[in-house]
Amino acid sequence: MAEQESPASEIAAGYASEGAALELGAVVIDGQVDAAAAVRLPLATLNRHGLVAGATGTGKTKTLQLIAEQLSAAGVPVVLADVKGDLSGLAAAGEANDKVAKRSQELGDDWAGAAFPVQFLSLGTGGKGSPIRATITSFGPVLLAKVLGLNETQESTLGLIFHWADQRGLALLDTKDLRSVITHLTSDEGKEDLKGIGGVSAATAGVILRALSNLEAQGGEDFFGEPELDVHDLMRQADGKGVVTLLELDNLQAKPALFSTFLMWLLAELFEELPEEGDLDQPKLVFFFDEAHLLFADASKAFLERIEQTVKLIRSKGVGVFFCTQLPTDVPNAVLSQLGARIQHALRAFTPDDQAALAKTVKTYPKTKFYELDTALTSLGIGEAVVTVLSERGAPTPVAWTRLRAPRSKMGSIGDEAVAAAVSSSDLHAKYAETIDRESAYERLSAKVAAAPAPEAAPAPPAPGRDEPGFLESAMKNPAVKSFMRSAASALGREITRGLFGNRRR
Repeated sequence: MAEQESPASEIAAGYASEGAALELGAVVIDGQVDAAAAVRLPLATLNRHGLVAGATGTGKTKTLQLIAEQLSAAGVPVVLADVKGDLSGLAAAGEANDKVAKRSQELGDDWAGAAFPVQFLSLGTGGKGSPIRATITSFGPVLLAKVLGLNETQESTLGLIFHWADQRGLALLDTKDLRSVITHLTSDEGKEDLKGIGGVSAATAGVILRALSNLEAQGGEDFFGEPELDVHDLMRQADGKGVVTLLELDNLQAKPALFSTFLMWLLAELFEELPEEGDLDQPKLVFFFDEAHLLFADASKAFLERIEQTVKLIRSKGVGVFFCTQLPTDVPNAVLSQLGARIQHALRAFTPDDQAALAKTVKTYPKTKFYELDTALTSLGIGEAVVTVLSERGAPTPVAWTRLRAPRSKMGSIGDEAVAAAVSSSDLHAKYAETIDRESAYERLSAKVAAAPAPEAAPAPPAPGRDEPGFLESAMKNPAVKSFMRSAASALGREITRGLFGNRRR
């Protein structure tokens, strides 16, 4: 009579992988770990996206670290938002201790400390990493409206402002460019320029300008300008390992709308820039979207639809996206349904709202005969998670209570001095450290005003039958404008094409 397969082995059979896979840990049944029952995440399914969730202090950050270092070892670049500043340890080898030794012995893991190539970036000039920026033009009206907290009517007006600037080749590089265009379009001359395509009311312009002033007062103007980040700098290798890009955001914890929307801009830029790839043996890049609930909070229906569409389409570009948050219910159902891998750390169920969230979370998992999931999800220890992923056949694997492996890199920060040393020696710091302020909308509109003829020297009206000269024709007579147009023509063209989020398509 054949020996009956153990429950742990039966679960682990669903995680068998023909191709390369990340080693997450081993199956736990009735509190006992079975080191032979491995839980794996196939590299070929990582562009089907994923979710890492759990309450504070349950081990989410270590899970991100574990996945990032294995991706790096496989040659896959990784982008991580380091909101708390405690992921810099990826750059240094971990040190053995009693806890690591015990965990490794339980899992049969041949643990050895290892460091991974890391580059440190920050949004603007106030962070620890090399400063990166986006231009207002490329950020687009949809994402900028989210940062400014505009309603749908105000967002629509902002879209009109961008459209007018795009048509006239006016580059909006920083906040003063946008301010100058709004001011122009509320003037008598600006109202004439907008005839036929709508108008900008003084009240709505005032709201946008006040929101812009608030953003500038919070230091937000530092995040917009040039040189703009080239997203290909996120897709590097060093000695065969994928480079881990850490966006050091600990200085922006009080500005959640700004950094979460900037992360969405990065994702949108990757979608617009990268070619179609189809199904690959492993992703070209994996993007971890930490504190994901901040992105969805107070988001308009149109904004949520664009997120859903981006997540759905970017998999064909070879990019995997992991949303990281406390509760799966933080992520809208339309997005949650696209996340093939689920790594759920412990949940709390102290309040009625907690219990409702727990019940909803249980329903997002496949049925299992091995666990009572509502009990399991509140009983997980630190460094344990309930896991299900997509197999290489595209089917969900059995739910596995998993004891996760210990990261091989340092668990904790390497310290500000070490980060500063890494930044100063980085080629990206030399590329992005110094702000460039070339001619753009602000200078062009200022030059136009300065060059305007006095009233007595005004030109005669055009002859009957001729169209009145437009703004672009008049502005092109200014030498400064001609110089700008020569430098910008190759990059912008006459009218900008915009992507899903209104971000510039290059």
